[in-house]
Amino acid sequence: MLFSSSLVSTLALALVAVANPVVVVRDSPISIPLVKKFNSNKQGGTLLQRDRARVEALQRRTNIATTNELFSYIVNITVGDPPTEYSLILDTGSSNTWVGAGTPYTPTSTSNQTGNSVAFTYGSGDFSGTEFIDRVDLGNGLVILQQGLGVANETDDFEGVDGILGVGPVDLTVGSLSPDSVTPIPTVTDNLFAQGTIPENLVAISFEPPSSSTDTNGVVTFGGVDSSKFTGDIHFTPRTQVHNSTLWWGIDQTLTYGNSTPIFAESTAGIVDTGTSLLLLNPDGFAAYQEAAGGVLDDNTGLLKFTPEEFAALESLFFHINGVTFELTANAQIFPREFNTLIDGTEDGIYGIVGDLGIPRAVVPVFNSAFVNGMAFLERFYSVFDTTNNQIGLATTQFTLQDFN
Repeated sequence: MLFSSSLVSTLALALVAVANPVVVVRDSPISIPLVKKFNSNKQGGTLLQRDRARVEALQRRTNIATTNELFSYIVNITVGDPPTEYSLILDTGSSNTWVGAGTPYTPTSTSNQTGNSVAFTYGSGDFSGTEFIDRVDLGNGLVILQQGLGVANETDDFEGVDGILGVGPVDLTVGSLSPDSVTPIPTVTDNLFAQGTIPENLVAISFEPPSSSTDTNGVVTFGGVDSSKFTGDIHFTPRTQVHNSTLWWGIDQTLTYGNSTPIFAESTAGIVDTGTSLLLLNPDGFAAYQEAAGGVLDDNTGLLKFTPEEFAALESLFFHINGVTFELTANAQIFPREFNTLIDGTEDGIYGIVGDLGIPRAVVPVFNSAFVNGMAFLERFYSVFDTTNNQIGLATTQFTLQDFN
């Protein structure tokens, strides 16, 4: 059974710190805010190239993802006693939690070094460090007494953040440690559930389409769902069983443009990922989309660029997932124009958020994911990542059909 609450009601659940902290057993989920941060680092190329670099890292079965997406969604946590505050990127595409990219880690009375080293490769750089077990406080009473953490010795391409809060499937942590390369590291969600702090082993996320008018435009709820953040029902689908997509939060879907033009006519496996900015389709799917929607590839942005006439004629994309159809409107298929110059576009340009997933390099194993439903998709829907029942849920929100772009 899923529980629901609002952010307002859960803010009152903050745990009061004492000399010997205790874990309070909860019977309802707990929400914490997400803060949007613009990432100005363009070292990885265009937005599309950076998304592709992330997907390539996923293909390699690496455990941390590139942070070069345009917007990151930040969770502020503390580690240790006395506590040190860190700003971490929330990421459903990785499962390790680590700190130290910016603010250094200082061992305290709650720290325990395990003797393992930690190493990851991500889209355009590397992370290496040491594993510690420590007290982690996510806020609003979400305290983990013994969380496995990577502590950075060396990182590349992180600006203004301290690390990653990984909420992907726990199997992604296998192989990230040395010499213990076979033991998984329980995620923060796993540990909150195991301690009895949350009633369900799941994470639910609410985003809003990006706007310059607000910094806090998301909420992550641990242990249940926030009924104030979605409309109608949450529709669940089992995680896909198609190899390699099974490693992440993968689903099966078909996809049509307008009422009848198939993009993926047969059920196709892919992943849902907060760390990817765009909606990425494999080359065949992208070619079918471009033929139906129009547009030409823009050299500066790497995205499809539409004329005003093409945009006026643009039709909705329909995602058919486990018998339920989700609509991505024409407006939702356009990059937010107030941010055009941030991706090297023109102020009045009309750029699409559907991109070509690309063809994996020869060094990358076969990658059977035909799509990545990234933030351009997730900002229009409420998403639930349910470890207990091995399923993913989606629901409409007040933003699903609104015009923002």
